[in-house]
This record gives sequence, structure tokens and C-alpha cells, in this order.
Amino acid sequence: MNNVFTKEGANQLIERINKLAPESKANWGTMNVGQMLAHCNVTYDMDFTDKYPKAKGLKKFMLKLFVRSIVVGDKPYAKNGRTAPDFIITDSREFDAEKTKLVNYITKVQELGESHYKGRESHSFGDLEIKEWNNMFYKHLDHHLKQFGV
Repeated sequence: MNNVFTKEGANQLIERINKLAPESKANWGTMNVGQMLAHCNVTYDMDFTDKYPKAKGLKKFMLKLFVRSIVVGDKPYAKNGRTAPDFIITDSREFDAEKTKLVNYITKVQELGESHYKGRESHSFGDLEIKEWNNMFYKHLDHHLKQFGV
């Protein structure tokens, strides 16, 4: 799996994102490209903002028990998988704004580096190791970039 914490890894993702255009069409799923970019930004919004409440109690327990290994593990996502409610984007989104936000987030993660994420608590899954953070960031983006053919 690509390493989002390296300059090379981050740049590879950004290069793929730069191949997208407002008229890019999905190979599967229902989101348009602006919605997909906004959807991908949710992972970073959860890490860098207070926009979404942290999972607590039974919800956090269930996420850790049933979802964590899917999200942070090595296995790629299946097409048309279930999406957590916070990640569902149904309204119209402005392509350029969402693209810029995502590129800035990828750059920020790379600049913060692995040391920032070692043992850092995720919004939904508790403390994660560096590899798990990398898997979560990379795997989700890779899945949706492939969805749009880049």
C-alpha cells in the first residue's frame, strides 16, 4: 500500500486527483465527482475539525468490533459497500473547492508525518498505529479514485 506520509506517496495521490475534472464520471456508485471529493474529505474533517462528534460508548465499541478491521486493514474495499451516515453526501458540491480541500489535507498529513499519528486516537476506532492510519487514508482515497478511473 502506498505511504501517505512520504512526499512521494502524497504526490502520487495528488497527481491522480489532478486528473479528475468536473465532468469525470464514476465507474460505479451514485456520487458525482464533487460529492466523491467531499465524501473523501470527511475522513480528514474528522481528524482535523470538530465538525463531527466523536463516537462514544456502544457506538464506538461496535465500530471497533465490526468496522475497524475493514477500514484500517490491508484488504481493499469492495465496490458499492455500505457507507457510514456521516460520509453520505447527497447535496451538490463544488468540484474545485472540494478538490483543493482534499489536496490540502493530503499535504497536511504528509507534512505532519508518521510521528504525529503514532498511537493517535481516531474519531471512530480508538488509538491507531501508523500503518492503520496510512491504510485508512490511502485505501479510502484509492478506492474512490479508482471509482472515477484515475
